[in-house]
Amino acid sequence: MTRCRLIVGLLLGIGAGAAGADPGYYLVRPYSEAGHTTLDLRYWSVDPPDGGATLWPEVGLRRGVTSRWSTELLLSWIGADLRHQSLSSINWVNQFLLTQGDTPYDLALHLQVIRNRGQGNAIEMGPVFQTEWGWTQLNLNLFWAHDAAARRQNQAKLQWQALYRWQPGWRAGVQGFAEPRSWRAGPVFKAALGGGVDLTAAYLWGNVYRSRADMFSAQLQWGF
Repeated sequence: MTRCRLIVGLLLGIGAGAAGADPGYYLVRPYSEAGHTTLDLRYWSVDPPDGGATLWPEVGLRRGVTSRWSTELLLSWIGADLRHQSLSSINWVNQFLLTQGDTPYDLALHLQVIRNRGQGNAIEMGPVFQTEWGWTQLNLNLFWAHDAAARRQNQAKLQWQALYRWQPGWRAGVQGFAEPRSWRAGPVFKAALGGGVDLTAAYLWGNVYRSRADMFSAQLQWGF
């Protein structure tokens, strides 16, 4: 299956993710959306050079409870292809805004609780930072994660991104993720499709679980 067909599958709703306890593939951004609901469709894959790809489709529903608190229920699946998937994790994702336009940057607290089926529970939390420098949007996040079932139960996670606005509704740049002895980086593209729909896609090179692999991710969000 080609990368283009994978994107089409996402847009049709048959594929959409990242299990929260796994290395990061989605950059967390601060947002304020009181009274708004967002349908969150995600998809990511890991493709090692010496083996078959693993796919993670994901679907979530987010609600802006107040101007400072947003909460989301996110379900994640895993499988070798889109026709053979099993539920991997149930995620409860929360974000608490610490600033609201009173500073030249946005700052929030990210808190994600993960129920990994058959593998125990996990939690991820930390600050989310975003600012603008000219036409470039800069993001930097630092998370602490605890996985009760993992051999290495505690680890730090770093996320970063630089997106340049080359015309209204269209941005392109680079993003990266890192954990101890593991990192990924590559180009990212974001487009506002109209009607409250945003699409983000990225292709990353690096390693995961200390092994070389290429990674593709896509996220479609529809706010209403």
